[in-house]
Amino acid sequence: MAYPTVSAPYGLDPINRIDGLPYAGAFRQIPVAAGFATAIFNGDTVQIDSTGYLILSTTTNSGNIVGVVMGGQYVNSSGQTVQAQYLPASISTSTNLAYAYVIDDPMALFRVAVVSSGTTMSSAGRTVVGSNLALVLNAGSTTTGNSAYAVTLTGAGTTATIPVRVIDVVPESATAADTYTELLVKINTHQYNNTTGV
Repeated sequence: MAYPTVSAPYGLDPINRIDGLPYAGAFRQIPVAAGFATAIFNGDTVQIDSTGYLILSTTTNSGNIVGVVMGGQYVNSSGQTVQAQYLPASISTSTNLAYAYVIDDPMALFRVAVVSSGTTMSSAGRTVVGSNLALVLNAGSTTTGNSAYAVTLTGAGTTATIPVRVIDVVPESATAADTYTELLVKINTHQYNNTTGV
């Protein structure tokens, strides 16, 4: 069976750890800042702010990231606890905190799509392995609950503050010789590895 065509970005998708151990579904429940006014989708990158609560990471080529969201839970207007693919905007309150399920392992590897900008698909060759890449923060889908984050080759290089490091290409996504639409990355600027703290 052929690898499906990658027609649009889908966020960061956990694959395994950099040491080769399989991703076993482990995550940490981290409370979302009360009144946080932006939806957080499955595959979005997030950070812990100075209050100790989770917010969406709005950094593209700098800043620290604590992990990637894989859904969450919140209390809806009927007082029911809902487990969902994404967390709607402004759902977390001081009395009913929402919790995101975050893959916060600094050694986790993620599959991600390459775009030229926005959601326009692009590709990369093996020469990008080892480079640091910027994120492209597209809005997620409230229908599927999935992110549309991606990476771009624009600005790729050695700058230490760029948020993701390319570990490998995804061979199955090749559309021609040395032309890949997906990459394996790890978080380069992980908050747990930041010695200065928040």
